[in-house]
Amino acid sequence: MTSAASVSSKARKAKTTPYQMYIGGQFVDGAKGRSFEVFDPATEDAIATCPAGDASDVDRAVQAARTAFYEGWRNVTAQERGRILFRLAERIRARRAELAELETRNSGKPIVESEYDMDDTATCFEYYGGLATKINGEVLPVPAEAVAFAMREPVGVAGQIIPWNYPLLMAAWKIAPAIAAGCTVVLKPAEQTPLSILALARDFEAIGLPPGVVNIVTGDGPSAGAPLVGHPEVRKIAFTGSAEVGKIIMRTAADQLKRVSLELGGKSPNIFFSDADFENAVDGALFGTFINQGEVCSAGSRVLVQRDIYQKFIEAASAKARTIRLGNGLDRETKMGPLVSAEQRDRVAGYLTIGRKEAKVAVGGGTPKQFDKGWYIEPTIFYDVDNSATIAQEEIFGPVMSVIPFSDEAEAVRIANATPYGLAAAVWTRDIFKAFRVVKALEAGIVWVNHMQPTFVEAPWGGYKASGFGRELGHWAVEEYLETKQVFINLDEKPIGWY
Repeated sequence: MTSAASVSSKARKAKTTPYQMYIGGQFVDGAKGRSFEVFDPATEDAIATCPAGDASDVDRAVQAARTAFYEGWRNVTAQERGRILFRLAERIRARRAELAELETRNSGKPIVESEYDMDDTATCFEYYGGLATKINGEVLPVPAEAVAFAMREPVGVAGQIIPWNYPLLMAAWKIAPAIAAGCTVVLKPAEQTPLSILALARDFEAIGLPPGVVNIVTGDGPSAGAPLVGHPEVRKIAFTGSAEVGKIIMRTAADQLKRVSLELGGKSPNIFFSDADFENAVDGALFGTFINQGEVCSAGSRVLVQRDIYQKFIEAASAKARTIRLGNGLDRETKMGPLVSAEQRDRVAGYLTIGRKEAKVAVGGGTPKQFDKGWYIEPTIFYDVDNSATIAQEEIFGPVMSVIPFSDEAEAVRIANATPYGLAAAVWTRDIFKAFRVVKALEAGIVWVNHMQPTFVEAPWGGYKASGFGRELGHWAVEEYLETKQVFINLDEKPIGWY
């Protein structure tokens, strides 16, 4: 078995690899020649450089996407679009080990989780490969001697901005439905994690994806993301990230009445009633909070526990949390890796300082001392948390659980809904009637019962309130990339008019 220390030593000796943007079917440098470094969160070493794109690079990519759309792609058959997506899925499965290792080295997540992400990424492309031929219009009965029908047409050029917590999977969630709908894409990956989508782009030409259909511009939000949102030839923006940035995107897009879909933050309640399967509930709380280092928008980090089992729950959850193995994600024994960046580690550490003032610490609460390198945070459980506390209301995006007691069903629902967010929630109970009552009462776009975090490409994903609007996955995602056109054909030979 490879130790975390030996993996870290090997990683530090790795060379920095130069990457390029992908525009118009070619790998290219940025117009200004600037670049930025990409880091391994476990070693803090730079492992790659990428072009620091700006408005001129965005414009180059948008023009390539626009040319591809109007000069052929929008007329490519749905069957061929589907075949391209199927071939891309095959390439991901063939390169699974390589892409997973790159994802782990770039994001910090455990290799086992990265491997699952690659499987889900391939499945996503396969699903939309099949769905491409299922985009239908509709014949409409109208009270006239006429035929009326509705056509579905691609929006055109779509701008897509990807987060750093699931780099390749989130790219697939956006690219796949856009291609299925017949759109072209300009994608900006997070500046922290651009490597896996750029590596996958090496296969685009081989699978038959025409130049300009998918373009990738690297850079930060102000320099590359903002010009993409504001570009007049971009008809639709899809964004996953923070609520604060989502608001900026909405304001910018409003000037051009641009179509927008936003998958934003969350502060998801994970509700445990005293009649739940206790062992499964404890495991569900830990998994819902600590998977992917807690860097999950749907993390069930606001854990509501009925008072009958409250103390027992805290003790059991704390005991299991102490056994979570931290380390370099390339070590297959690692259960939780470092956070994605020093900035994110410091941000989460700031919430730990706040939490120690607002509540009691059951386990964790700081940075681990066993690592001389790496942006790690201990798995942390706060308890006796008031729902008005900062750590109960703000998205921390790290391995931090806030445990809140409740007395009955009504109080659980009240506490669960008392947040600006509404992305996800979970309910744990053996009482099916109670489960359905609570499901109906919760203000969230995704609700799980006796489980936490299962995500399937067939089902819609998106939130209520400050968690955004629009839906990804399933046929709902394709709808975000389609226009609806009404067509009326007169069948009456008589003249039309006032006379």
